[in-house]
Amino acid sequence: MARTTRRIFIQAGGRFVVAGATSLGVGSLLSACAGTDDGGALPDDVQIVQRFPQNLVVGQQRIPISLASGGGLLTSDGSAMTPAQLSARIMRIDGERDELVMEDLIAPRHDADLAAPYWPFRTTINEPGFYRLILAGGPSDGAAFQVFVRGDIAVPNIGDVLPPFDTPTIDDARGINPVCTRQPAPCPLHDISLRDALTLGRPIAYLVGTPAHCSTGTCAPALAALVAARERVGDSFTFIHAEVYADVNATQVAPAVEAVSMNYEPALFVADARGTITARLDAVFDAVELQSVIG
Repeated sequence: MARTTRRIFIQAGGRFVVAGATSLGVGSLLSACAGTDDGGALPDDVQIVQRFPQNLVVGQQRIPISLASGGGLLTSDGSAMTPAQLSARIMRIDGERDELVMEDLIAPRHDADLAAPYWPFRTTINEPGFYRLILAGGPSDGAAFQVFVRGDIAVPNIGDVLPPFDTPTIDDARGINPVCTRQPAPCPLHDISLRDALTLGRPIAYLVGTPAHCSTGTCAPALAALVAARERVGDSFTFIHAEVYADVNATQVAPAVEAVSMNYEPALFVADARGTITARLDAVFDAVELQSVIG
């Protein structure tokens, strides 16, 4: 299998980065002057920051966003500018006229151990096409996104079987150095490979992300939340972490990334005892949302 370079990976997945992002990228800023459903007033120059990759497929949708103002992300400072929840509607925009698909969607604020809060909207969209998420009180252009047919996206999704892969372990690094970039010591989630874990007959939580080189800045808190979850639930789940890069200088993308066709980071795959994916958390999540999919 040909290795992907860091440059190519970042070009593909760097859409999480606000600066220089493309119009439909994860980090793109879309102008919005919006209010909130709890009566809070957002800044006049508030902007929507897409925190999800453009790989949504028909079915269950998770659409996390953050807010920016004055050229930067709004932080978790507890001010009125980071309301407890946001409301929105979704319009389909690829027909002759925009069509209201759903309204009164509510997204609670999540910010446990994160510098910038995010609001994950959840819904179901069963038709592929182009859509807009429009915040309550915001302008009509909102945040555009596309929903694909399942076969058009290679990343394993809910309902798919998690593909077996020989993830690096402490005993067998499989050419990955370092096996884990967590500091000051590697995380304890490298004692069994994903392939072997799939034979145990118990649920799996599998994280692909790199604390040291993460382009989104969310891999380290995601891994910390996963380690804490392992301590909480014990052996009822198998917890596994795989790094994004194969070398210490982050010049080569690791085979674990290519095995699930990712061009973004991080991603958490949660599978049941049969290996069927029951949940996937992309790009940003906190300990609260993690607990909701692990229990």
